[in-house]
Amino acid sequence: MTAESDLRVLLSNLRPEPHPGRYVYATAPEGALPDAVTPVVTVRESEGLTLVLPEAEAAAAGLPYTYVAGWITLRVHSALEAVGLTAAVSLALTDAGISCNVVAGFHHDHLFVPYGRTGEAVAVLERLAGESRTA
Repeated sequence: MTAESDLRVLLSNLRPEPHPGRYVYATAPEGALPDAVTPVVTVRESEGLTLVLPEAEAAAAGLPYTYVAGWITLRVHSALEAVGLTAAVSLALTDAGISCNVVAGFHHDHLFVPYGRTGEAVAVLERLAGESRTA
């Protein structure tokens, strides 16, 4: 599958897919990944290793965490060099008053939004996609 870079095509084909469960942000003590922890995102920063992982795993590992989030995958296969997708998605969610943390994967973009607003965020993204198809 070829990665898409045309913004209108990307927005028209967002297909936001929520994942079940609650996801949290935590840091690994001394940069070591605890046993039985399988994060969906890791980011190595100078201050330590950031983890985004299921809340139950963080709690079981005794990791303090913040920001309980819902995870939404944009099923459109976006090119890493595509311009404007993150901005357009962020603006739509901003207009709805929904915070969003975006992580780009090789094939898809992943959004972490406040857990209690996941359904609303999906609706906002579906509306954005619909508007892009008719524009």
